[in-house]
Amino acid sequence: MGKTTLAQFIGKNNYQRPVYLNWDFREDRKKILDEKFESEADLIIFDEIHKYKNWRNYLKGEFDKNKDRFDILVTGSARLDLYRRGGDSLLGRYHYLRLHPFSEREIMNIDPNIEIFKELKFAVHKYAHEIFDQLFQFGGFPEPFIKKDLKTLRRFHNERLDRIVREDIRDIENVRDLSSLQVLVEILPGRVGSLFSANSLKEDLGVTHKTISLWLDVLERFYYHFRIYPFTSTTIRSLRKEPKVYLWDWSQIDNEAARFENMVASHLLKTIHFLYDTEGYKAELHFLRDREGREVDFLVSVNKKPWMAVEVKLSNKEISKNLKYFSERLKIPFIYQVVKEKGVDFTVNGIRAISADKFLSGLV
Repeated sequence: MGKTTLAQFIGKNNYQRPVYLNWDFREDRKKILDEKFESEADLIIFDEIHKYKNWRNYLKGEFDKNKDRFDILVTGSARLDLYRRGGDSLLGRYHYLRLHPFSEREIMNIDPNIEIFKELKFAVHKYAHEIFDQLFQFGGFPEPFIKKDLKTLRRFHNERLDRIVREDIRDIENVRDLSSLQVLVEILPGRVGSLFSANSLKEDLGVTHKTISLWLDVLERFYYHFRIYPFTSTTIRSLRKEPKVYLWDWSQIDNEAARFENMVASHLLKTIHFLYDTEGYKAELHFLRDREGREVDFLVSVNKKPWMAVEVKLSNKEISKNLKYFSERLKIPFIYQVVKEKGVDFTVNGIRAISADKFLSGLV
């Protein structure tokens, strides 16, 4: 969790005496092992504590002893999620919150204002388009976004990919052919937004379909990419089950249209994770495609019921015929065609064409 996000969390929850302890610092590590905490602390933040072999049982004990005295916040890398799944000692004692890259509304510092199955409420901000442009170029990860420097962005890309493949994955997963895995990592940005078939990569990588599927699962667990799947319904004839692939860091993508689509996908994913993690709604992100090849980029559903469909285009203001088709077949309440061009906002036959900087301000 970045310092800015952590400060916002502390402020919004009115903690007066938070205490930050990092397992990587020797003095903090000693305090953790000695269970030595400030008497008036109302929040204890354990960072990187999953590097401690018995961290789950440790946290279970601290929670059971001190749940009436202070709250506990645990932060860490993707490894924390993997280790969390390794046992049930914390079952019923925690809420798991996924931390996403910065989004437009978060940078505006405006709290989410979303009601399921209601029209999105868009924020008004005089720098909305400037924020959008910066996010589009530098992505939502804190270091490159805050510095807004191309050299920093290039170094961040290199170091992040090297850390994921040659450190995190190597240390935890049993992947022998790291060089071929690295090739897969370099291939994925070029496949963003299109139907993804592991079979098509067998010759490129020289490995089996089973191995590619395993690697995709590993990379997804380490938050390199995410996949969305077609929405199934008795009212549409869906042909393929292949997913579409998107990256957590859309700034890696060279193609402008694919990067734009990925950026919108990331904002939608953050929104459904927010609804699931904090509000308990079974929100999901899909895309629409039928046997005739008609396709819409995204569909957000809650409890398997369509809520909004989103088609993404760089500048085309002509309403997509596929949007109209699927909206009628699936009875989707809200339909958006999101364009990168600024200053667009009109409605035709219940379909709203809207600029991305305005649309994204209505998400989380």
